[in-house]
Order: sequence, then C-alpha cells, then structure tokens
Amino acid sequence: MKEINKDILALAVPSIVSNITVPLLGLVDLTIVGHIGSENYIGAIAVGSMIFNVIYWVLGFLRMGTSGMTSQAYGRSDFAGSGRILLRALAIGWGMGIAFIVCQRWMESAMSFLLHTPQDAASLVSAYFRIVIWGAPAMLGLYGLTGWFVGMQNTRVPMMVAIVQNVVNIACSLFFVYVLGWRIEGVAAGTLIAQWAGFLMASGCLVFLSRPGRAFEELRLIKGKLTDFIRTTLYEGSAWKRFFVVNRDIFLRTLCLVAVNMTFTAAGGRQGAMMLAVNTLLMTMFTLFSYVMDGFAYAGEALSGKYYGAGDRVGLHRVVRQLFLFGAGMVVLFTAVYVAGGTRFLHFLTDDGNVVLAAQPYLLWAYLIPTAGVAAFIFDGVFIGITETKGMLVSSMLAAGIFFAVYREGWTAWGNHALWLAFLLFLSVRGITQWFWARVRIFPAFRK
Repeated sequence: MKEINKDILALAVPSIVSNITVPLLGLVDLTIVGHIGSENYIGAIAVGSMIFNVIYWVLGFLRMGTSGMTSQAYGRSDFAGSGRILLRALAIGWGMGIAFIVCQRWMESAMSFLLHTPQDAASLVSAYFRIVIWGAPAMLGLYGLTGWFVGMQNTRVPMMVAIVQNVVNIACSLFFVYVLGWRIEGVAAGTLIAQWAGFLMASGCLVFLSRPGRAFEELRLIKGKLTDFIRTTLYEGSAWKRFFVVNRDIFLRTLCLVAVNMTFTAAGGRQGAMMLAVNTLLMTMFTLFSYVMDGFAYAGEALSGKYYGAGDRVGLHRVVRQLFLFGAGMVVLFTAVYVAGGTRFLHFLTDDGNVVLAAQPYLLWAYLIPTAGVAAFIFDGVFIGITETKGMLVSSMLAAGIFFAVYREGWTAWGNHALWLAFLLFLSVRGITQWFWARVRIFPAFRK
C-alpha cells in the first residue's frame, strides 16, 4: 500500500505544479497589457484568451484519450502500441491545428460574436487572435504528448514543459512590448513562441527518453523501421475506431461541462455587475480545489490504466481506494481552510468591501465545493485510465440535465442560491453516477 501511495504522489505532485502554472500564461499577458495604455488592451486580452481557452478546453479529449489508452498499453508492456497511440494523437492534433489556421477568419468571426467582443476592442482582439492561432498545431500536438507522458507514468516532463513555457512567455512578451514596442502584438508573439517552445521541448524529451532502457526500449527499436511502423499505424482501422469512440465520448462530456460553466457565468452576469463579481470570486475556491484534485485525477489516469491494462484487479481496487483516501484528506483540508479563512480570502482577492459583504450569504455553498466535487474528480481520472468514457458521458449529461432543471425551477424563488445549488448538484451527481456505473458496469466485468 505504501508503494501505491508513493506512486500516486509521484504522479500527482508534478501535475499539481503544472496545473498551477497554466493560468500564469494568461495572467502574464494581462499584467503586461495592464501597464501599456488603454483599458481596451485589457479587454482584448481577456476576450482573446477566452477564445483560445474555450477552444482548447473543448479539445482536451486529445490529452485525456491518449493518456488512458497509453497507460493501458503500458500495463500490457505493449510499448510499440503506445507509440502508435502517440502517432495517432499527433496526427489528429496537427491536422486540427492546421485546419484552424486555414479557417481562422471564420473562427475569429464566430468566436467574437459568441463572446460579445466590445466594438472598441475588436481590432485588438483580431490582432491577438491572428498571431496566437499559429500556435494551434503546437498546442494540440502538446496535448497528445502530455497525455502520452502521463500514460507512460511520467508527469515530470509535462511539469517542466509548463514551467519553461511560462519563463519563455514572460521573457519574450517583456522584450517585444517594452524593448520593441509591439504592444498587443508583442504579447501575442510571446504567447505564440511559448507554445512552440513547449511543444519542441516535449518532443525533445520524447527523443531523449527513447534511448535504450526500460519502457522506452521498443520506441528506440521503432526508429529502425519507422516507415513500416507509420504505415501500420495509419492503416490500422480498428485502432482508429477505438481512438475516435473514446475521444468522441470525452468531447461530448466536455461540451456538457462547458455548457454548465458558461451558463453559470452568464447567469451571474444577468444579475448585474455585483453578483457577477460575487460568483466569480467564490468560484475561485472551486478553481483552487480543482488544481489539486486534477493532479490526483492524472495519477488515477496513469495508475488505473496501468493496472487495468495488466489485468491486475487487486491493483486497480487498491489504487481507487487510495485515491479516495487522498481525496478525503483534501476535502477536510480545503473545507477547513475555506471555513476558517473564507472572508479573509475574499478580502485578499478584492479591496471592494461591498463585494465581500454581498458574498457572505453564498459562502456556505463555496464551503461545500470540496465535498460535492471530490468523487467526480477521482472517478474522471479512473474512468479515463480504463477508457470507460461512456460512463463519463452519461454521468455528465445526467448531471447537466439536473443543473439546468434545478436552476430553471428554483430561480424565481431562490435567485442566486438556486444557481449555486444547481452547480453543487451537478458536481455531486457526476460523482454519484460514476460510482454506480463503476459498481455495476466496470468492476463486475473486470472480474470475469
């Protein structure tokens, strides 16, 4: 059991560090433009970043699907198979990235319309978008590489890549803006270079790790017969079908999450600037919890897939049990911190006392976030690892349906409380549904 705990922490901690560094890319851009002039620059970065955040969040299936299938191949010691999975992920990621570049004018118009881009900032958003879009192949290719490394039980490389991306982004953006005077074009160029730097670094790590030794030995052998390997990979119809089925389910499941989160934000906005600010601040508590729990979900992907691929039922049960013990510890820790320092945390985020006062009636909902959300995070990791993506999709669709029903029916009587109740039910129902799915559909079948 100590060995499993050690494996979980070895995978989770680097992933948590990676998750924490991700929002820094957008924060750096926002900080720089905040010091170069008009408020239109801030609005342009906010809208431009949101466009790419939505696009890449929806396409997160490239990382998750690759992680689950790779970890199972790792458990079977099928390292040639894991190489084929990576090649398929890179082919799809690069194909989609190139398609985005070709269709960039249409995408720009559609996303600007959906996000209600202010007219004063439209030209700046366009300038930002038309530079950063050239990083789409790098970002989507990096999704495949990240998923592959996680599946191969290595979260240190993604962590190092995330750190390097931030360093490169900061250095390049500062140079382009303050030395060359490029303004928003400089910020966009810094982001673009950081994206390609991350992809190239991950690719370099892949080449380095494919030197002789352990799990990467067969990848070295593949190099000697690369043409045959690529031909086999590209024309293996059944493997492509499985790849698309797994990723289709994750894609549709992600759409459910996007719909709920965008509705939550929009519902706050319809109540006015004050309630929008309140909900935004309180959702920061969910964001912080998610950074940590996503780390344990990554560990669940890698280890669950490994034991599932190896046919080790006992190992899989132990991993799930230990993940939930870690999850319980995180629930106690975060709940205690939020209850003890919730108001002080809000004061840290804003100097506006009126916003903090308006948030007081809704703090209880924020305190319940860890309890409501922990099971969904852990089961997401486990389900991705064993590629039980249909269960993820069913649970998300059911939970989203309950969210919209409770929000609609309770809005008149409870207002913003109905919105928070609906959101917490969304988190809870996902986890509960996945628990039943695992009990009925997964573990009994795995014992046969």
